[in-house]
Amino acid sequence: MNRRELLRTIPALAACGAAGAPSPARQARLRTALCAYSFREALKSQKMTYQDLVRLAVETGIDGLDLTVYWFPSTGDDFLLPLKRLAFRSAVEIYSISVRTEMTQATPELQAKEVAEIQRWVDVAERLGAGHIRVFGGRVPKGATEEQAAGWAAEVLKRSAEYAAAKGVILGLENHGGVTEKAATIIGIIKQVGSPWVGINLDTGNFRQDPWRQIEMCLPYAVNFQVKSEMAGEDGKRQPSDWDRLLQMAAAAGYQGYLALEYEAKEDPATAAPRLLGELRRLARKYSG
Repeated sequence: MNRRELLRTIPALAACGAAGAPSPARQARLRTALCAYSFREALKSQKMTYQDLVRLAVETGIDGLDLTVYWFPSTGDDFLLPLKRLAFRSAVEIYSISVRTEMTQATPELQAKEVAEIQRWVDVAERLGAGHIRVFGGRVPKGATEEQAAGWAAEVLKRSAEYAAAKGVILGLENHGGVTEKAATIIGIIKQVGSPWVGINLDTGNFRQDPWRQIEMCLPYAVNFQVKSEMAGEDGKRQPSDWDRLLQMAAAAGYQGYLALEYEAKEDPATAAPRLLGELRRLARKYSG
């Protein structure tokens, strides 16, 4: 890109900051990552540590880690800072953490508790150097409508985003069933929040109906892109994921960011994850600029 082309690009890039707006057409830039949740049983039993995940990232040649926080031994600096140092010295980016949230809270008091909890994890992400947090909308409470639940989730997310923005952390709302089961609803929440610090954590394995259309709808708002070894087919039944098609779609949408493997199938992740990460790296090179 020469100087004249760069100057023409700057206004378009500035427009990307518009709240809830899809990015204009751009060349894809794809990086590979692993979700810690892939090794949930080993982390839960302490047969594996988060430091082991950093070493696995080096061995498999991937770029980053999304650290599910459920099994953190501590959120103190005695755990976080040595882990951050190891990742830096290993040239592995801890780009994201994943936390439990239930944003569909009906009362101001419960909403405030949810916001406070998210703020706590924003502080953890900041100390680790992670620029993204994967969050969940939650279930539609009994007796409530989907529209009501979406409004409550948007209120919590909006207030959380104000704090996250001040710390330089993006919140990615995952399509994870409940109030975020449908692409149209999750996009509506993102637009209602209206913050450039909020987007969609697009889990390509979570849509149960019409998955390809729903993934396509979410891609312009995606701030993180998760791949699984299985996803729903057009008939709603689970089948092997077509990663080539997924990454081709991501590239066509001009997605720039991480492709994170979240492994949930039956094979031992110790053997499955390295093989799948190799395939993910190959396809990322194929479709990345």
